[in-house]
Amino acid sequence: MRAARDFDDHAFLFQEVATRLADRLLDVDRTFARALVVGGRGGLAPELVGAGRKVESAVTMDLAAAFAAPGPALVGDEEFLPIAEASVDLVFSVLSLHWVNDLPGALVQLRRALKPDGLLLVAILGGDTLFELRQSLMEAELEVENGVSPRVSPFADIRDAGALLQRAGFALPVTDSDTITVSYGNPFRLLQDLRGMGEQNVVHQRRHSFLRRETLLRAMTLYAEKFAGSDGRVPATFQVIQMTGWTPDASQQQPLRPGSAAARLAEALGDKETKL
Repeated sequence: MRAARDFDDHAFLFQEVATRLADRLLDVDRTFARALVVGGRGGLAPELVGAGRKVESAVTMDLAAAFAAPGPALVGDEEFLPIAEASVDLVFSVLSLHWVNDLPGALVQLRRALKPDGLLLVAILGGDTLFELRQSLMEAELEVENGVSPRVSPFADIRDAGALLQRAGFALPVTDSDTITVSYGNPFRLLQDLRGMGEQNVVHQRRHSFLRRETLLRAMTLYAEKFAGSDGRVPATFQVIQMTGWTPDASQQQPLRPGSAAARLAEALGDKETKL
């Protein structure tokens, strides 16, 4: 709620990811009567309804009322989804689900909310996100305070994303990732953007005292020394993992039984078949 007041001044990452995710819908040869947008910071619902007329109606759900509005919306928790089973045709989520404590459980609830042959399109932050900031903070704390504490929330790994979809019961799972690199003249500006996005550190095991000024200044110095380019600007890396899955349905394509092929690969290649 605190971030909502000035969020538009820091919304560039969410807007970019939302646009990329909405573009993927244009490749799906069908329309969706009702969509649920989980997490309102991407401002995606109006864009979805207008995306090639693929979506007839969309409702946004967010923990913060200010991010759920405007338009049809409700306040709700991804881990206690207030959505009836088999009630929506499409679920979108832009940089929201990396905050949940139980991602497999949240995905199960989203799968249950979808109708048979419903589509899930999710974007979360991946494990390479902000590696420059994480490394600089860790080295500064070790140097100044002789110890470290969690300063950045943990992120999922792309190698695990597909397994999570399968575990949650989705069919035809697909995962891939994009890397978005943002350039800053001053690393302090990155910290301002993270706060403005509502992406601060809220890990339960974090140190609850204020970060020491000496540690912060040393971390920003290390950031510039290790990562600045020839122009003096520093990069901030965001790895965005896209997860796509469908709720199972008899109409979907199914894998063939092993050994049921009607033609041999050797014949197609004009080669001899060799048995091992």
